[in-house]
Amino acid sequence: MSIAPPQAQVLPTGEATTYAEWFACLAEPVRVRLLHAVATSPKGITVGALTEILGTSQSTTSHHVRKLADVGFVRLRKEGTATIVTVNEACCAGLPHAADAVMGLLAPRPCCPDTLPDDVTVRALRSGDWPAVRRIYGEGITTRLATFETIVPSRASLDAKWLPEHRWVAEIDGDVVGWTAAGPVSTRACYAGVAETSVYVDGDHHGRGVGKALLHRQVTAADADGLWMLQTSIFTENRTSIALHHAAGYRTVGIRERIAQLDGVWRDTVLMERRSPVN
Repeated sequence: MSIAPPQAQVLPTGEATTYAEWFACLAEPVRVRLLHAVATSPKGITVGALTEILGTSQSTTSHHVRKLADVGFVRLRKEGTATIVTVNEACCAGLPHAADAVMGLLAPRPCCPDTLPDDVTVRALRSGDWPAVRRIYGEGITTRLATFETIVPSRASLDAKWLPEHRWVAEIDGDVVGWTAAGPVSTRACYAGVAETSVYVDGDHHGRGVGKALLHRQVTAADADGLWMLQTSIFTENRTSIALHHAAGYRTVGIRERIAQLDGVWRDTVLMERRSPVN
């Protein structure tokens, strides 16, 4: 019996055209170096400073900056006579997504690494944890990088929203320093295995692996419980959270441009999802 080879997938023409423009723009090494310099300057950088870093002429630097701006990798603003160049945060997620799409890597990824911090304990949320959970939620609201919420939701609303078996807290020395939870995306039976996730870490405990430990418990528990898809939306500026979710097996689906306003400003989010490798 002959076995037919698997049929190749075809990337839609529109997406292929967009990605080709991006890659063509970055075919010039000077632009790659320039974009890196801009991306690692969170507050922006002047064209003059870029000229010094790259060792090019002012006109050459300006030319490459315009090319990057035309495609959308950078944004320009005037401050007096100086032109300030800032990275378009959306491209930080959009470009990896494009590479994944072209290389056919948009498939289930493994769980996050199991090299978890020894001093972080993750356990199920208890009734006494709610004050700490809401306090940490409030810290996230204050950053304006975590959520469109401007007021901490009530315990009752969160309790009703989250799946009872998928709400976890992280402890260090007995103190709650982070939490994660998942809630259904729909009441329709066909979406019973799809959940929207959130993760928040106390500001004083960033960089200690708290988020990593929480996401490890989140995804392994979801796999064990038969949830086949987890999804989350993250502000494009929150690159730390995007990287954390990528490490946990999430992939970038795309950028949801100007999806809602926060403080009167339209914001973009990265839609990410993780498909269970076992369900």
